[in-house]
Amino acid sequence: QHLVTLAVDLQLLAPVVDAEAQAQLQELKRDVEQALHEAAHLAQRIYPPLLDGPGLGSALRAAAQDAGIRISLDVPSTVDYASEIARAVYWCCLDALEQAGAGAAASVTVREEDAAVAFEVAVDTVVSGSGLGRLRDRVEALGGHVQVEFGRDRDTLIRGRLPLSV
Repeated sequence: QHLVTLAVDLQLLAPVVDAEAQAQLQELKRDVEQALHEAAHLAQRIYPPLLDGPGLGSALRAAAQDAGIRISLDVPSTVDYASEIARAVYWCCLDALEQAGAGAAASVTVREEDAAVAFEVAVDTVVSGSGLGRLRDRVEALGGHVQVEFGRDRDTLIRGRLPLSV
């Protein structure tokens, strides 16, 4: 809200300053707009609003699109998981997608089986690094487990399970 107010104040100030100050105001306006964009992106990263609205599949599709990844989704649209489960699956899949990088292709499958939510992320590149550690920590904190397999064709398959009752 403070950034929006600052942007409006800069806009109101523009007509009453000289030409030299106009250039500085334009630069400040660009900086404020960039800060607004970054704040909105950060807020989305903290808790994506699509998880509450359209659900996990929509949130994953939007995240993949933002990351520049071609994705195939098999995620039930009618299932409403507990928020901690939906967030954990979302962040695990997002970590894997972000590690894959722009231009990668991925498939994500989420399903219920044996009182658990099982998810699978397959990407056409090698996924490694801190994202996998965060992924394991997130799933294990909720009593689940993760398995990572690396294929011969430089691809990665990540499978996880989370109990439905956390």
